[in-house]
This record gives sequence, structure tokens and C-alpha cells, in this order.
Amino acid sequence: MAAKIVQPAPLEYETRAALPTSEAAFHLNRAQQTLRLWAMHDGAGPIRPLRINGRLAWPVAELKKLLGVAK
Repeated sequence: MAAKIVQPAPLEYETRAALPTSEAAFHLNRAQQTLRLWAMHDGAGPIRPLRINGRLAWPVAELKKLLGVAK
């Protein structure tokens, strides 16, 4: 039996304040490792993540602004 692949909701319908790296990478069409490098080298990428208990959280408002989805 094949595993079902679930895609994240469209960014314009996202209600959470921040997304995990995997979902943010999907919306930005980048590899997860690219986002981790942006986080590691402050200022290397177009947005900065929040660090919550050692995990990266990417602000939805910043993702929307960067992708031109902001309402």
C-alpha cells in the first residue's frame, strides 16, 4: 500500500501564526535544508524564523508578504 502524500493548505487559507520548516519550504519551493541554512546564518535568507524550544517556526505573515499573498 502506497503512502498518501498530504500537501499543506494554500497559504492564503493558513490560520496558524507560524509553520514548521517542512511546510514553509513547500510554500517557498525550496529544500528544507535551504531554510535551515537561512536560520543558521542570520540575514542569509529573505525571512528569519522564530526559535521555539529549539525548533524553527516560520512566521506565516512574513511568508505571505514574501510571496505576495498578504491580504
